Amino acid sequence: MPQVVVITGGSRGIGRATALRFARAGARLVLVARDDEALASAAAECRARGAEVQTASIDLARADGPRRAVDLALMRFGRIDVWVASASVFSYGSVEDTPDEVRDRVIETNLTGHMRAARAVIPHFRAAGRGTIVFVGSLYAQVAGPYVSSYVAAKHGLLGFTRSLRQEMLAHRGIRVKIVLPASIDTPIYQRAANSTGRTPFPLPPVVSADRVARAIVRVARGPRHEVGVGAAQFVTRPLQFFAPRVYDRFIRALQHALGLRRRPAAATTGAVLTPQHDPGAVSGGWSRIPLRRPR
Repeated sequence: MPQVVVITGGSRGIGRATALRFARAGARLVLVARDDEALASAAAECRARGAEVQTASIDLARADGPRRAVDLALMRFGRIDVWVASASVFSYGSVEDTPDEVRDRVIETNLTGHMRAARAVIPHFRAAGRGTIVFVGSLYAQVAGPYVSSYVAAKHGLLGFTRSLRQEMLAHRGIRVKIVLPASIDTPIYQRAANSTGRTPFPLPPVVSADRVARAIVRVARGPRHEVGVGAAQFVTRPLQFFAPRVYDRFIRALQHALGLRRRPAAATTGAVLTPQHDPGAVSGGWSRIPLRRPR
């Protein structure tokens, strides 16, 4: 019997790449995101690969969003086997310059919304005797970085929540709680980020493909591992922060200034953090073509 997989943030980036991977595997999909146009485009690509797809234009930062997504999936397919929590937004700015509403929405989308989703879907998993949640975290759940404090705080919180929930679910052997922790990924999230730095932001290299993360999500959903990192950056940043935190602080600040925030000016924007930007969506943001050198 085909798996029923709900993917939040399924219209773009990692979520969309994951949807395509599960579609090729024959899963039935429920794609959840805020943008109808991007959802329709993602669903069409999945259907072209033979998948049965339901879309749901739902803002998971709203208190009723996760419950609506669960109810829709159950109404359409009768069950949920895997829940992939991929919805995410990004913001650049110092702690002082980031608007309160941007900071709050980043935390609501990247942390609180996923907590509500878990609370909504766990009762169904318990009744069914099985189910898997895969949270999409970040390397920023394990290390810190300047000018991305809201995102870092949310992802640190998500990793802690995942571990706590996994401990609670030990009494329910069929329910598995997992997290994938990618480094910089080639997705449109950076173009759609809020930005109050005055500079043009770029993801810190090395940048890996969203499909690589999607493959990891599919593997972890099926396999025994609970936490999986993606990208070579973890092998440098995590040990450096742990063993030499003062060196790491200077290193990551210099790296962000040199490669993460370009010198050319950029107007302040809330990006797609507060309201969706309607377009067909995509997996890639085009970042893998950017050379590893100091930008001007």
